[in-house]
Amino acid sequence: MSVDYKSHPKSKIGLEYLGLESNENVFWNLSPAELYEQAIKRNEAVLTKDHALRVLTGQYTGRSPKDKFIVDQPSIHDDIDWGEINQPTSEEVFDNLYEKTVNYLQDKELFVKDLFCGADENNRLNVRVVSEAAYHGLFSHNMFINPSDDELKNHEPEFTVLAAPHLKAEPEKDGTRTSTFILCNFEKKIILIGGTLYSGEVKKGIFAVMNYLLPKKGVMAMHCSANHDENGKTAVFFGLSGTGKTTLSADPEKTLIGDDEHGWSDEGTFNFEGGCYAKTINLSEENEPLIYATTKMPGTILENVVLDDNREPDFDDVSLTQNTRCSYPLDFIPNASDTGKGGHPENIIFLTCDAFGVLPPISKLTPDQAMYHFISGYTAKVAGTERGVTEPQATFSACFGSPFMPLHPTVYAELLAEKIRKHGSNVWLVNTGWTGGPYGEGHRMKLSHTRKMLSEALAGNLDDAEFVADPIYGVQIPTSIDGVPSEVLIPKNTWKDKNAYDAKAKKLAEMFIENFKQFKDEASEELLSAAPSVAD
Repeated sequence: MSVDYKSHPKSKIGLEYLGLESNENVFWNLSPAELYEQAIKRNEAVLTKDHALRVLTGQYTGRSPKDKFIVDQPSIHDDIDWGEINQPTSEEVFDNLYEKTVNYLQDKELFVKDLFCGADENNRLNVRVVSEAAYHGLFSHNMFINPSDDELKNHEPEFTVLAAPHLKAEPEKDGTRTSTFILCNFEKKIILIGGTLYSGEVKKGIFAVMNYLLPKKGVMAMHCSANHDENGKTAVFFGLSGTGKTTLSADPEKTLIGDDEHGWSDEGTFNFEGGCYAKTINLSEENEPLIYATTKMPGTILENVVLDDNREPDFDDVSLTQNTRCSYPLDFIPNASDTGKGGHPENIIFLTCDAFGVLPPISKLTPDQAMYHFISGYTAKVAGTERGVTEPQATFSACFGSPFMPLHPTVYAELLAEKIRKHGSNVWLVNTGWTGGPYGEGHRMKLSHTRKMLSEALAGNLDDAEFVADPIYGVQIPTSIDGVPSEVLIPKNTWKDKNAYDAKAKKLAEMFIENFKQFKDEASEELLSAAPSVAD
């Protein structure tokens, strides 16, 4: 019995606008099972012992931020926060690479998925992903929101990802930095990807587009996860990869709204995604039972995870990369939201992985401190998230997600401040990094302690707690939390050498102040007063 791969619902909008109308090898909106078959048939993937799909992405096992560019055009020039993150390229470079990509894909088998980005019907984006890799089709199916058959017939793509992962650029000829290129053209509404199979580029490219479009509508775009409790109390978790964003929001006792990117409109919060893209390094059933369970489900993609001789995943093996991942639909999590929507956040959590080991494990921020820490976005880059990062490095990533934020950080900060004031949200700074000393001397904060502290804060049990101000950072630290050793709460108390703590805390404070100088002209006196104090 032969399988008809050509009978799926498809949009009346073909590939003419891409210049690919002559290609007859196009698979439209295949099901996960069919994409499985194609990925295996094309040697893109193998099955694990439990019938998940394992994919190796080759040379690139993380994002390539230095190879990512925005086409500089008059219509967007004044909006974009140009710099090392939002790098400009010319229309000429884009047009030449686009022509090269289309010529390359003319006779290739192509996998098309028409999807939505955004659970809020009033603020979602119609997305089309076109790739020569079947696995990109399955990844897109997992990570975005899938339309009904009727919606597919009327789907008109507003932004298209065109991926040719096996096509390499010639830097001297094509105007790229390397053979890899990720180009976003806002006027043509196309994201062009070449030279990298890493699927994170597909979703992050679309998220950056959302983060550009939504604030213009008064909707806050947030690199965060979100959940709510049985009473509908919503919490959002900001943080870069490796800070615990996915782990801490996937709470068995909460309803998971989403894993990575959300909007905050006048109606409440909403997820951008239809799935999760979780880090699997050192993943265990004991510490993260919900995420671990998904790795044994057909439909899950394991990216760059080592398999043993029995095809059992070894999540402790980082020989390929420390950025091992799993991609799965949100409904693989038993407590996932059916709607992808939540209320206005009652609690906002800033997650930081402090490699210096001086920030408290949990502290409460004033509105001005909240804005200061949001704009600063201090964390440590965790090994493997980006190419070339092999150990934690202190970094400041504005809005806890500057790689995905095309607008100036103050645009997002002011919008967040407005919504915090309007809805009276509590803001907490949570350090999931080191305690008892810096990286190399101390140790990572116990996950059980972090979970307990957060649980107490989100339940409102710290509303009447006693707090003390950190002498350098000014944040309010609770003096006791039920179920957490009191000495853990005050970071200085966890260090054997108190003088060494003072020196490290002052050093980090100076880094905060130095980093914030770039925002000084836009900052109010109240905001500047929220900076750490390094006075002797």
